[in-house]
Amino acid sequence: MDETVRWLTTEEQHAWRGFLRLSEKLEGRLGQLLQAESNVSPADFSVLVQLTDVPEGRLRYQDLARALEWEKSRTSHHIARMAGRGLVVREECPQDGRSAFVVITEAGRAVIEAAAPRHVESVRELFLDHVTPAELRMLAEISDRIVSKLDETLS
Repeated sequence: MDETVRWLTTEEQHAWRGFLRLSEKLEGRLGQLLQAESNVSPADFSVLVQLTDVPEGRLRYQDLARALEWEKSRTSHHIARMAGRGLVVREECPQDGRSAFVVITEAGRAVIEAAAPRHVESVRELFLDHVTPAELRMLAEISDRIVSKLDETLS
């Protein structure tokens, strides 16, 4: 056995596996509810959220891929499918001929505006209603710290 590996302690393994189970179950359940109640895939919803979070409703392909932690090919294929359904359009970047923007359409806005209220209620029912305000603050602090560290490794 390699002595340089820092194997997980029982407590660390329990916490890690619990975190993974929580993440997988929440993601799965929220995805099922989105699909059943709003006829929106979790991937479509994620793209639309990213686009509605920016003022112009547009992001460069590479910025969208980075935000979603998707590979370039997955982003291109998924955006093509969404464009085929009229949820987004592709716009060429006039300043950089090698780059393009993904832009939300009115149909895309309508889809997310219809799905968001029920999705938020599901997030409350499945997650937020089961943690205290102090636990929520701690989770946000931990998440921010780890995400910042992960973002540093990309730079």
